[in-house]
Amino acid sequence: MSPRPGRIVRATASAVLIVLTCILVPVALLTVWIHDIALDTDRYVSTVSPLATDPAIQDAAVNRISHAADVRVDGARAAAELAGWLHSQGLPPRATAAVRGLGPQIDSATNSAVTKIATRVVHSDAFATVWTNANRRAHNAVVHALTGQGRGAVGVSDGTVTLDVGTAVDQLKQQLVDAGLSPAEKIPDVNKQLVLFHSDQLAKMRKGAHALDVIGTWFPILVVLIGAAGVLLAHRRRRALARTALGAAFACLVVAIGLVVARRYYLDHLPPQVQSKAAAAAVFDTLLHFLRLSLRTAIVLGVVIALGAYLIGPGRLPVAIRGTSERTADSAATWAYAHQVRTGRVGVWTQTYRRWITLAALLIVALVFALWNHPTALTILLLCLVLLVVLALLALLAAGGRATLKGEQPPPSHDAS
Repeated sequence: MSPRPGRIVRATASAVLIVLTCILVPVALLTVWIHDIALDTDRYVSTVSPLATDPAIQDAAVNRISHAADVRVDGARAAAELAGWLHSQGLPPRATAAVRGLGPQIDSATNSAVTKIATRVVHSDAFATVWTNANRRAHNAVVHALTGQGRGAVGVSDGTVTLDVGTAVDQLKQQLVDAGLSPAEKIPDVNKQLVLFHSDQLAKMRKGAHALDVIGTWFPILVVLIGAAGVLLAHRRRRALARTALGAAFACLVVAIGLVVARRYYLDHLPPQVQSKAAAAAVFDTLLHFLRLSLRTAIVLGVVIALGAYLIGPGRLPVAIRGTSERTADSAATWAYAHQVRTGRVGVWTQTYRRWITLAALLIVALVFALWNHPTALTILLLCLVLLVVLALLALLAAGGRATLKGEQPPPSHDAS
């Protein structure tokens, strides 16, 4: 006998919704990242602020600021003038020639002084403040990184994200003058840019990013509803839940691997305007940190849900595990009852309403996870540990209730023969 048409329609709809959910889960995580990280000023600033103390960023900033300062001291000319004056004062020709050859050393000493003071500027708290304030004032550039516009200290143009280091150059100029390097006074006002990030694909992402921004936080909720509908329509809901969870975890794993490949490809094909590969890697990793963390969290959550759905099923191993747990709890409760350690009416009540109490515990844990601000894989493991402890306590209380009921039963009567 062939299945009823209604059942076939439900099974087909369930399969379509489950597959759609698995595909949309990583997309939903991407929307959350764009909405909560790239478009939230405080969160963005807290994300990029540590870059001010990142060694790769600091080295790139030192090189760029030193180059932007562009202090030019003609060492050969200075050495020649000094040698001529010493010669006029009676210095022997051989000594005069030695002084004249000091030009390269003068250039090197000047460059070393500039680099040393630039390093001091970049490693100071002042640079970290400049970095943070510039990013806060120009956070719109991160938004415009996906819309093609940008202004302020951080700018975006043709897929290139830059930071204006002019303020840091001004600080370097003043410290050079204070150190006695008078040619630094001739450093002009500059508007030098430190290239932070570049991607030829940035322009192609703008329209999609704008749509994802419009969807905002509603898209993840929609994905959850789609997944729930797919599970509810399924004939075997427990199995459908496990498959949905594993499918979503696998999709997130694919995206996470894709990010690793994209990072390698990007760093291997850096354009000439990116001054430091290490700095570009630091920026890439920092901006995508929360996205990758969310993907890992989704993978762990999917595996945990699938494992939970399996363990409550009728399989031989789950039944054996549950049976062993119940026998262990009964043994412990029987021993405790014999030693006057009893749960009383609390145990009896737990035994009576154990299914509903377990369901309430599951709902509370799910609610805590849903309300947790940016949960991680560690958050999931912690909540799972708490849930296991609660379930173990319920098992012990229920076993104590069974022992109490058994102990309160009157002994069997024996009719006199």
